[in-house]
Amino acid sequence: MASDFARTLALLRREKKISQRTAASDLGVSQALLSHYENGLREPGLSFVVRAADYYGVSCDYLLGRSMARDGSSVPAARMHDAASDESGDPENAIQQSRRLVVNSVAMLFEVAEKTGSEQLSNEMYNYLSMAIYKVFRYLYAADPGGVEEAFRTASEHFDGLCNAHMSLSELRIRAAAKGEGGFGLTREEIRLPSLQPSDLARAFPNLSSSMLTLLQAVADRITPQDTAKTSAEKRSK
Repeated sequence: MASDFARTLALLRREKKISQRTAASDLGVSQALLSHYENGLREPGLSFVVRAADYYGVSCDYLLGRSMARDGSSVPAARMHDAASDESGDPENAIQQSRRLVVNSVAMLFEVAEKTGSEQLSNEMYNYLSMAIYKVFRYLYAADPGGVEEAFRTASEHFDGLCNAHMSLSELRIRAAAKGEGGFGLTREEIRLPSLQPSDLARAFPNLSSSMLTLLQAVADRITPQDTAKTSAEKRSK
């Protein structure tokens, strides 16, 4: 908890444009203790978490890094799956929930691209995502005992590297297209990228934002080492 809480607590104070001294006074703690909280050197008690959440107008789940939505509306995937299994007793329900997260998130990405007015951005997103889908299908096909190599024009030993190369190029193009920059075969253009701050997503994409934020949180949980908080605190204490 320390790493997510410390990072978010410091971010919220900076967003509010107040000093550490002012925030500490308002929250009823010493500046030294608040500094320890913001640097991950101390873990807060529940009462402080609740006070801080109320003070900054966010949910405790957001403050603790359990949700990327400030109102706590998105639920970490693990908790969502547990809840689904408990309610219906059907493990397939969790799979359906996961599918909905991916489908809704992809739909939201294309809606974002559409709002920019950039056809180039939409095209590169399609190229990138279609390559990822192609790769997954080829992996599954390779596991099928009845699979026939000749069903595909690209040999099994080559498609992985070729897809990765095209996906890397698409990554560069997506970054450039999102800023309206030229290069990599793209034409420079004016871009109107909507705000993607978690607090704005619910208003702009009311039917899709919860899935996106839940998916982002689930991926963040997977790619962030579990001992990050401990390591960071140890480094700062030296």
